[in-house]
Amino acid sequence: MIPGFAQRRRFSDLSDKEVLALAISSEEDDARIYRSYGERLRADYPDTAAVFDGMAEEEDIHRRRLIDLFEARFGKVIPLIRREHVSGYYARRPIWLIENLGIERIRAEAEAMEQDAQRFYEKAAERSQDPATRKLLGDLAAAEAGHTKRAGQLERAHLPEDTRNEEDQLAHRQFVLTWVQPGLAGLMDGSVSTLAPIFATAFATHNTHTTLLVGLAASVGAGISMGFTEAASDDGELSGRGSPFKRGLAAGVMTTLGGLGHALPYLIPDFWTATFIAFAVVFVELWAIAWIQNRFMETPFLRATFQVVLGGALVFAAGALIGGG
Repeated sequence: MIPGFAQRRRFSDLSDKEVLALAISSEEDDARIYRSYGERLRADYPDTAAVFDGMAEEEDIHRRRLIDLFEARFGKVIPLIRREHVSGYYARRPIWLIENLGIERIRAEAEAMEQDAQRFYEKAAERSQDPATRKLLGDLAAAEAGHTKRAGQLERAHLPEDTRNEEDQLAHRQFVLTWVQPGLAGLMDGSVSTLAPIFATAFATHNTHTTLLVGLAASVGAGISMGFTEAASDDGELSGRGSPFKRGLAAGVMTTLGGLGHALPYLIPDFWTATFIAFAVVFVELWAIAWIQNRFMETPFLRATFQVVLGGALVFAAGALIGGG
């Protein structure tokens, strides 16, 4: 049994007092989340931050209305009941899992939050027997349903179309600088630079186990080196390329994967079967590099293909000649 699960209350077993207490704490949490989004986005996306500030204020209004009703019915002492205390109640993702994602992902998360709150108030209103409580919960359900419209009004007030386009372009540029460029550099380094040692070993020994060990060593070593180099080369403060940790992670992981792609086929004992599969993997890797360059770096596809294929062919030829000699 999951620890703590048995101590959770079912939503259907909550009294009106407990439902209101749960709603109050939920509104407090959501307001904090929206303000956290606003602070996270304020430096780069001030207009979107203003939208989240407005949504946080809306949650504050809901909280005050709930508190007023609670005090009128049950007094001033509000019991502490949170989402995690109720079985099956919707949960919020930890803020650190969302705030480092793109601006569109944050907007989508906010929309999902409003939908969750709407469903909660609808269910709570259905089961309440008190007219005043039922009315308020129904009003809040309607308010949450209307938040999409309200968010649109806030966006029109703080985020006109041209400003939103500018913010979206900035977010895309930041994504490219922080993740795509280092990852692409790593994939190119891992895919191309490991061709020579792997295929030189393969053709020199015709031993799949030895080739696999060399490939693993070259891939992992290149990944570690590339990751540390990327992270240490630029702290991102002046260049605006983002977190060195993120860039180093992207470069290191993609470098390792690029090398492992044509090293792992040598798990197959038969030398020529493994080698032909490795050839096919190399083709896929080079095509993927060309596609990424075309998709995110706006490099013409034919030029990207020519550059990657030419570089890969030269490195492969060097490895094959050295190993065959």
